[in-house]
Amino acid sequence: MHEMVFVIDDDVSVREGVAELVESLGFRVQTYSSAEEFLQNGPHPSGCMILDVFMGGMTGLQLQNRLMKAKVHLPIIFLTGRGDIPMTVHALKAGASHFLTKPVQEPELLTAVREALASARLANEERAELDHIHRRFQTLALRERQVMAFVVSGCLNKQIAHEMGISERTVKLYRARVMQKMAVQSLADLVKQGERIGIGDPRKSKHDQAQQSSTRG
Repeated sequence: MHEMVFVIDDDVSVREGVAELVESLGFRVQTYSSAEEFLQNGPHPSGCMILDVFMGGMTGLQLQNRLMKAKVHLPIIFLTGRGDIPMTVHALKAGASHFLTKPVQEPELLTAVREALASARLANEERAELDHIHRRFQTLALRERQVMAFVVSGCLNKQIAHEMGISERTVKLYRARVMQKMAVQSLADLVKQGERIGIGDPRKSKHDQAQQSSTRG
């Protein structure tokens, strides 16, 4: 996957100046004069964005919100000539990588680009790993998923056997299959995978269901 630095600014001199600077370090760059133009030319490969806050039409902050809703993961470096603290805090809380004031200093911008691209690479690796875990989990049979849920919740084989109404030997067989299919070598690794994909305690689910039934009654 090719990394790209997207420069979006309605000021042509700023846009071209930033693009030339970033390209001088060997990064690939695409420029856009508006947020709308950027959206019309998607989808976009991995990389980061250098985005003006105040533009005609859709603002940089509005584009950030649009991308968040669409689950487009591109670190954003905001540039503005008239930013303020509340705006900066809002942008950073919404996931912006950096918030820089124009005229930006070259070392500051280049450091921000390097950090944003490193962040993008790490995020892509984490998403790919999470996707692998989900795919492996989908290969588990229903009973294997149930056993994994109990194991991740810290239950012993004896407790799992009691909860599921099966023998401890059968629980061990299911556990072995789960470890193999999830491609883990240790219980700790299995627990980490379960936590990453949000497997909850099945005993808690039963308790919640019982409370709901009691409330309705």
